[in-house]
Amino acid sequence: MHPNPIFSDADTARNLAFARERGFGVLTLSTDDAPLISHVPFLVSEDGSYVDLHLVRSNPMARALRDAKPARLAVSGPDSYVSPDWYDMDDQVPTWNYVAVHLTGTLAPLPQSDLPDLLDRLSDHFEAQLLPKPPWSSDKMDSEAYTRMLRMIQPFRLQITDVQGTWKLGQNKPTEARHAAARQMAAQSVGSHTRELAAMMQSPVSDPKKD
Repeated sequence: MHPNPIFSDADTARNLAFARERGFGVLTLSTDDAPLISHVPFLVSEDGSYVDLHLVRSNPMARALRDAKPARLAVSGPDSYVSPDWYDMDDQVPTWNYVAVHLTGTLAPLPQSDLPDLLDRLSDHFEAQLLPKPPWSSDKMDSEAYTRMLRMIQPFRLQITDVQGTWKLGQNKPTEARHAAARQMAAQSVGSHTRELAAMMQSPVSDPKKD
């Protein structure tokens, strides 16, 4: 998370809403050697108290999680390079704007019997975003193939104890300069989802308390 508090004043509800909508992140688990990292889809509970996800049993992280352990889920949003020329101000430097949310807590295995429901909830969540395409559902699979797949996967739950977010949208710049940079950003693609980030930079939510 960025250390400047002007970029981290989003409340918990906004950070959780962002993570819930994104639904994909980088799960990290400390070990005696290098941290274990997995890229996972997930579901944030309605009350924001936990995250449900699954891992392939052959994943080293799944093997390390025989019992509950501290873990962190990093959820990245749009990001983009910002050229100093875009501000039309003197003595500026290059930077990178971005949105990111970290969910920290305790990660533990769930009963294997919870897996079918978790997989259905995950697919329902993402398939709903593809409407009007007819939603895929697990009952379209051959029962034996589905059973084999279930044996390869293990469900987990991250009980959330801390939520941190960075919304680095140029709040430390005058409004006119930030909007000018956003217009330039929307026309290029150095980063990811640059137009979406540019729109955030021009939103009233990104206005600092004082220019």
